[in-house]
Amino acid sequence: MLVAGCARSGEIDVSGGGAGITAVRSACPIVGVPAGTGDVTLFDPPASRASAAIDVVATISNVRSTCDDQGEDVVTRVTFDVRARRTRTDGPRDVTLPYFIVVTRGGTSVVAKRVSQVGLHFDAGQSLAITSAEGTSAVARSAATLPQEVRDRLSRRRKAGDEDAALDPLADPKVRQAVASSTFEALVGFQLTQDQLRYNATR
Repeated sequence: MLVAGCARSGEIDVSGGGAGITAVRSACPIVGVPAGTGDVTLFDPPASRASAAIDVVATISNVRSTCDDQGEDVVTRVTFDVRARRTRTDGPRDVTLPYFIVVTRGGTSVVAKRVSQVGLHFDAGQSLAITSAEGTSAVARSAATLPQEVRDRLSRRRKAGDEDAALDPLADPKVRQAVASSTFEALVGFQLTQDQLRYNATR
């Protein structure tokens, strides 16, 4: 998927006289798993939510990424493991689970999403199955480049005694909004139904 935007790499020094905190912004999106989507529980019968009816439980783990930010597009490959455990082991079984990779902007706006499937195979007598899956995002660097004025304000060295030495540039709503709009995330999780989401939230 192609998304217009990603943060440009560069150091933001908010210190005074060379001391303080330096934050480094990367061209690569932040990678993670949205809350409540990192595991899925299948029931048999499907309508039951009793613990005795739990059929398969799968979780996403070991999320990692590789990022190529050398071109006009920043391409990120996200890989992760899926571990599934089943209750009944009396025969071989294949389970297919849907998952998504989504790109968000500013932590709230979804700008691209792709749904794929991952398959797990259980041999007879086997309760645990492990496999790997992946997703890829490509973001255009230019759309998320901070305006020069904003970059200058964030990186300008401030010295003790300056009128604005104690003022955080990010306290300015315009600066904060510019930084937020240039921040992207690549998130992976199980594509859950509303019932599955409610179960994860309330169990």
